[in-house]
Amino acid sequence: MSELQKKRPTGLNRLSAVRNTLVRLRWHYLTRIWGHDIHPTAQFSLSAKFDRTFPKGVHVGAHSYIAFEARILTHDRTRGLYVHTRIGQNCFLGGRCMILPGIEIGDNCVIGAGSVVTKSVPPRSLVAGNPARVLRENIDVVAYGRFVDADETESRLAMAEDG
Repeated sequence: MSELQKKRPTGLNRLSAVRNTLVRLRWHYLTRIWGHDIHPTAQFSLSAKFDRTFPKGVHVGAHSYIAFEARILTHDRTRGLYVHTRIGQNCFLGGRCMILPGIEIGDNCVIGAGSVVTKSVPPRSLVAGNPARVLRENIDVVAYGRFVDADETESRLAMAEDG
């Protein structure tokens, strides 16, 4: 097989070094000041929202990615709940999804954009919708919830763009 090609960074991706520095600073702020349990290898958008009403209840596993404006909640004032919400390892949470208090997302899961997760998600699942439901089980992902064939797809698109 030929060597995989990567698409050249465009738009804001050209500023990834600055973004990575800002994310690292925010990680320190969330973990040291607020007490969130976010693994050092986890990545998140600068607009991702982590509940601060019960900050010790936020748990994000290694090599997981939380996309733009996603929300992880740990409290529900109407029911008097202050509970732990857990995101497993190698997960991807799509943009503007919402993880309700007390939910556990298993390892190697992908949560679709705009999903509202009202029930815990088993490992290796793809879920989407409002309320979110399991669309596929036993999926194969690598770090940050990236599908195993994503590099090949990206390479194919980069070659077509150059070609």
